[in-house]
Amino acid sequence: MLGFAAVNTGNNLLFLVVAGLLAFMSVTGLAGMYNIKKMIPDLHPPEEIYAGIPAPFRLSVQNTKRYLPSFLIHLECSIGQTLVFPVVLKGSSSHGSILLTFNQRGRAQLGRVTITSPYPVGFFTRFWSFEIDSAVTVFPRPIATDESGSGEESPATGIGLRRERGLSGELERIYPYSGSEPLRSIHWKHSARSHDLLVKGFGRCVVAPLVIDLDALPWQGVEERLSRAAWLVQRWVRERPVGLRYGDRIFPAGIGKQHGLMLLKELALYGSD
Repeated sequence: MLGFAAVNTGNNLLFLVVAGLLAFMSVTGLAGMYNIKKMIPDLHPPEEIYAGIPAPFRLSVQNTKRYLPSFLIHLECSIGQTLVFPVVLKGSSSHGSILLTFNQRGRAQLGRVTITSPYPVGFFTRFWSFEIDSAVTVFPRPIATDESGSGEESPATGIGLRRERGLSGELERIYPYSGSEPLRSIHWKHSARSHDLLVKGFGRCVVAPLVIDLDALPWQGVEERLSRAAWLVQRWVRERPVGLRYGDRIFPAGIGKQHGLMLLKELALYGSD
């Protein structure tokens, strides 16, 4: 409007005002573009992601500029929330946590992260989009069950245990020292009252392996059986050896977090071959 008014009236002052506004818009536009330039976002997934359950992701952005910081940086994920960083210093990075939800099990792409900023005056919002070229494995949503997975054992604590000789259980007996026992097992108080060395005999509780036969689980529907099996793996893999069997594929029983993640990944990718 000021431009039309300046042309129609020939007023030099209006020409100066219009020129100043155009120069201001150009300078702020360049400053806004440079503000989001050389900003590199990244999305770091957690180790365990379950379908339908919000998972905490670490969303970060790195300012690779050598001289200037960036201000009012908004990070928006195409499948989740938005983070705002008031300032990101030069040569540094900022990060925060967001919750992302995947509705289906299997492999899922992380999608796009968009950097936006209203800097410097908020007239325009500039944006820059980045494709996160990586995927995550979404495990089946766990559904609690009372079954042990084999159809023969109960998951209740203490069932299916067998006792063996060891050093980590409870004191079961005291017997004469034969020379093969470690010195730390000698019961010195009792030995002081006797003419012979006496040894403490400990027990060790060993849990029978749990093998989950996916095809033999009693529930209807593949997805429900996968969810029940995922719960069994999540529940027991840190306490007892857990294995998996379906079709012609057999995964030997093992224990520990990494073994559990391997079994959950197999359940997540079931039927995708």
